[in-house]
Amino acid sequence: MALALSSLTDELITVLAKVPADQKQFPRVQNLRRRVEGALRTGTHGRTNQFAVARKLEGLQEKFQVLNRDELANALSIRLKELEGYRDTWHPEILSLLLQLSDRPDQLSNLDRLPDPCDAPTEEQSLLWSDLNAQGTAYSSEDIWEEVDFAADSSEDDFVSISDGDDLLPSKFLPVIPGSPEKEYVIPDEVFVSADDEDLIASVEKAQFWKPENHPKVTREKEDASRIITELQFARETIFMLQGLPTSIFWRLNHDIEVDRTYTLAYSSSKSVSSLLRSFAEIGAKIDTARRFTQIPQTIPYLQTFCRGIEECLREFDRTLSQIQCKCLSPGSTVSLLQLFDDVRRFSRNLEMLSELISKLGQTSTTQPMLCLDLLYSLVCMAEALGDESASRSLATLFFSCFKTYTRSIQFWMKTGKVDSKDSAFFVRVNQENGELRTLWHNWFVLDEGSRRQKIPQFLEPGVQKVFTTGKSMVFLHHLNALPDLSETESSDAIFDEIYPPNGPSSFSLPFSVLVETAFDKLVDANHSLSSGLLRKELDEQCGLWISLDALQHVYLGKDSSILGTIDAKIFELMDRGRSWDDKFLITEVTRSAFTVMPAIDLSRLAVRSAGSSASSPQNRTVRVLETISIDYILPWPVANIITRDAIQSYRRISTFLMQIRRAKYVIVRERIRDARNPVTDAQDDDTLVHALHHNFLWFLDFLYSHLTYLVISTAYQCLRMALSSAEDVDAMIAAHQSYISSLEDQCLLSENLAPIHEAVINILDLCIHFADLQIARVSEEDQDGRMNTSREDGFDSDSDEEDDIHEQTLTISFRESPYDHQMRNVKRQFDHLTSFVADGLKGVARADGLPSWNILADRLEWRKGWLKP
Repeated sequence: MALALSSLTDELITVLAKVPADQKQFPRVQNLRRRVEGALRTGTHGRTNQFAVARKLEGLQEKFQVLNRDELANALSIRLKELEGYRDTWHPEILSLLLQLSDRPDQLSNLDRLPDPCDAPTEEQSLLWSDLNAQGTAYSSEDIWEEVDFAADSSEDDFVSISDGDDLLPSKFLPVIPGSPEKEYVIPDEVFVSADDEDLIASVEKAQFWKPENHPKVTREKEDASRIITELQFARETIFMLQGLPTSIFWRLNHDIEVDRTYTLAYSSSKSVSSLLRSFAEIGAKIDTARRFTQIPQTIPYLQTFCRGIEECLREFDRTLSQIQCKCLSPGSTVSLLQLFDDVRRFSRNLEMLSELISKLGQTSTTQPMLCLDLLYSLVCMAEALGDESASRSLATLFFSCFKTYTRSIQFWMKTGKVDSKDSAFFVRVNQENGELRTLWHNWFVLDEGSRRQKIPQFLEPGVQKVFTTGKSMVFLHHLNALPDLSETESSDAIFDEIYPPNGPSSFSLPFSVLVETAFDKLVDANHSLSSGLLRKELDEQCGLWISLDALQHVYLGKDSSILGTIDAKIFELMDRGRSWDDKFLITEVTRSAFTVMPAIDLSRLAVRSAGSSASSPQNRTVRVLETISIDYILPWPVANIITRDAIQSYRRISTFLMQIRRAKYVIVRERIRDARNPVTDAQDDDTLVHALHHNFLWFLDFLYSHLTYLVISTAYQCLRMALSSAEDVDAMIAAHQSYISSLEDQCLLSENLAPIHEAVINILDLCIHFADLQIARVSEEDQDGRMNTSREDGFDSDSDEEDDIHEQTLTISFRESPYDHQMRNVKRQFDHLTSFVADGLKGVARADGLPSWNILADRLEWRKGWLKP
């Protein structure tokens, strides 16, 4: 039997869980096997409640009759009667199973498919008047034909049970009523007072002090009073008032209680009695506030629990009042209003504090749904601070019962990633469910804090973000098909009962606030660590987080200069020739071809966008034109939730800035090659200035580019990898990457507060291109003056001439108004001014922010200050 059960269990797991044959020894499969065997073990489930099954069947028949499906009701009734002859011990279980398997029986049932029952009733004969003839034999001995006096009683006042009239008509004419009718309750005779006991009746009537004939005459000393009653009568009226019952001494008016001053004691002053009664009335008014609150319907779950807690406090208080009343009525007892006041004030202390709390709530359950929980938390802390151990213990028990209910929505969110639609006060709201997966983490759910954070308890504000993260992690894992097994995690009830047992010691081992914080942190951490840890593992191993980061380093941040050099050479050459250089299809093809050597880059995710500027426009002679093209690298959706679209925009800005530097260096290096290829035979006065400018431009570009790539980007990327490795959840990973990209934007001079410095650097880059264009224009002017033989003697061949001619089409420089040497000195002045401005600006920013990279860059820029005297 055991072997057969084991094989069937394996087959069940294989079919339902779709487990391959080679994975049967995996821990997950073994865990499933243990759970299935535990579920199938004999004795783990109780027997079915046969009475509940009978009620469901009766309810089903009534439902058929209400829906005008009497044929279904009759068919079900006939077959249930037939089953009575075949009862066994498993009869309720069988019927319960059939009920659970049923699916809309009132709509889908088809009587044509049912066989005729073996004991189908014969066709009923219609009742004839001759059968009811008084002279006949059927009912001749009955008195049903006698006249009835309907004035003697009324059907509205007197009801006759069905069992009393069973013998009037045959059973086939009686209505079918499910279940057996309850018997009419008969009041015992001993409850009634015998009318012969006149003394007892007289004593009862005399005790009714509110009747005018029962209060004695007023003496001259008691002229201010009209009715003198006993202290016992005062005590009983007070107890009735505190229990919420109407009395003659206390009147309820506008949610307040007034005292009838016409009643007094024979041996006490009216003022003393009135003052004591007013004190009772004040307590009673507060108790009534609690009673009225329990009658208000509540829609927020924890407020419903709070109402039940108030009701329990009221029941305990009423029970105590009943015990006091019994003690007062016991023979030989002494009744004292002062002792009663002391007892009432002691036992009503918790209810008074709760009534004050209720008064502060007012009608704010919809606008301030967490106010009650916050006030109750503060009330417990205050009672604890005052040293009232009994009150703090009782109120803390009420608080934790409400807190358990409140945290059910939190636990449901953390375990399933779903928002409980029944809890309108929950602080997580669905914003865009089943939208674009790339925005799952950021857009699908939002923290609905309400106005002034009224949907978040004040004492839970530090841990709310972790709750929000845990639920989103479960949604993330659900879409990755990697949900964890949360069956072994502790429930909120178990955690709270462990930290604050309901029947535990009478004193706190820790302050109440610490207990609440500990319980909540334990509840959240148990789910957060499991889901966040698994999600981080999936992102690292299955979603390609590190591969994507490495691809971004190559595509945007210039990690491999050889690959980017291939792309730059093609684009910059087309720009210099005045051809269409910004064709997005051409650039995309060139970019993909260059990155084929990088296995970490998925070429299908790589594309280039272009604004389509004019190919032969003079604007091509500025590095700003490169802002019209941008590289797109489409990340996998899990990684895109960490590296957001805003971060990709920052990557693009950094990539464009680096490309602008490479553009300026390209024209400077090209001019150096031209000089090496075309030596000047006649020494001129401005050659020193030209070569010095050429050298300093090249030095500035090399140092700036190496500073950004090797010092700034490389160092920041190492810090990013360490931060991502130690991040505890996705929010921490997003924050780490956001900090990384913000640091890059700052150190690459792309933040808003560094815009003037960045503008100055761009002007220097444009100045490099202008310097190179001046050299080209100068050579072109010399060629136009003349002599092709001189050109050949200088080392120019026909191919070089053709290349220069094409390049010159994009130039608009003229030396007619401003000579060449004057323009070269102007270039030097601009270069000196801009480099000094950048260095001074970086030093000022470094003093404010303290980043060492800016001081390093500023010092290097000032290193060659005064390199050439004008």
